[in-house]
Amino acid sequence: MIKLMKGDCGGQILLTLILSAAVVLPCLNIYLPADNPWHVSTYQLTLLGKYLCFALLALSVDLVWGYMGFLTLGHGAFFALGGYAIGMYLMRQVGDRGVYGNPDLPDFMVFLNWEQLPWYWLGFDWFAIAFVAMLFVPGLLAFIFGWFAFRSRVNGVYLSIISQAMTYALMLAFFRNEFGFGGNNGLTDFKELLGFSLSKDSTRVGLFVASSLALVVGYLICRWITASRVGRVVVAIRDAENRARFLGYKVENYQLLVLVVSAMLAGLAGGLYVPQAGIINPGEFSPLNSIEIVIWVAIGGRSTLYGAVFGALLVNFVKSWFTAAFPEFWIFVLGALFVLTTLGFPYGVTGLGKSLSMRQRTTGKEGQPA
Repeated sequence: MIKLMKGDCGGQILLTLILSAAVVLPCLNIYLPADNPWHVSTYQLTLLGKYLCFALLALSVDLVWGYMGFLTLGHGAFFALGGYAIGMYLMRQVGDRGVYGNPDLPDFMVFLNWEQLPWYWLGFDWFAIAFVAMLFVPGLLAFIFGWFAFRSRVNGVYLSIISQAMTYALMLAFFRNEFGFGGNNGLTDFKELLGFSLSKDSTRVGLFVASSLALVVGYLICRWITASRVGRVVVAIRDAENRARFLGYKVENYQLLVLVVSAMLAGLAGGLYVPQAGIINPGEFSPLNSIEIVIWVAIGGRSTLYGAVFGALLVNFVKSWFTAAFPEFWIFVLGALFVLTTLGFPYGVTGLGKSLSMRQRTTGKEGQPA
């Protein structure tokens, strides 16, 4: 780990802060009374846990956009599929405690007069099956998508539009009641996870710690990839794809590998998010969500990994405050932040110093006499 993080000051600071938060904040929640000014409430801890899931999602987008050059507008689909996998497991744990008291069928299936559990729900009463599906269903979708797209040499804006169309198609499918995933209401009313009640503070603390560790592991995986020979080849493909092909590299294989890993990380983020949010519905597939993820990465600073994490945390902190105070103006504020960052600070918030130095050098050259 030390060798991997050598020279990555931003990453070292990020991991230190995340690991410190994973230790300190639960202690402030458990050991300090509620009237103590340093006490961190369970609500705040759950909110931070969801932010960490968003940070892991932004990290996965930066891997394919910042290093591979693929402006993905469909990562919300991988996030949602991971969430639905864990949501299905959580629904199976409800048992006879649901509204209709049917231990064999989720409430929405009873309401829709389903007679038996669909075949693709079988096995989801086991956490191991749900965990594998959380990772491999998004990975399989990414593999199929990338196999056809990359081997057809689709790139640029066309590839982005296709990824958005894929997400939109999945959203329409999951909205249908007969698809077997709860229709527009989605999956909700979860009771417990691995035998632990989701309403207990201790379970919420555990989910926060799990989200923190997942973000650390995800960052290390991404850093290992980008620092390896694979990462160097991927960057070369991003900068000069035709030259990389001429040198004999199987461009499609490298692109496919990075996309699948990224999709699996996004699925992990979705799987950790759902127990903390308490619901998963087709709205998570919305193309607007995928666009917002790209904005997080752009504001934080792409091609750095830690910038994507910082951007996701920053934007969501601001969003929580702004939507509570001025909910109708948030979308305009988000758009203004994106435009301001793109035009004034192309390297994002974490690359603010680099943007200013580049501007000074440009101004100095323009001011020189002819």
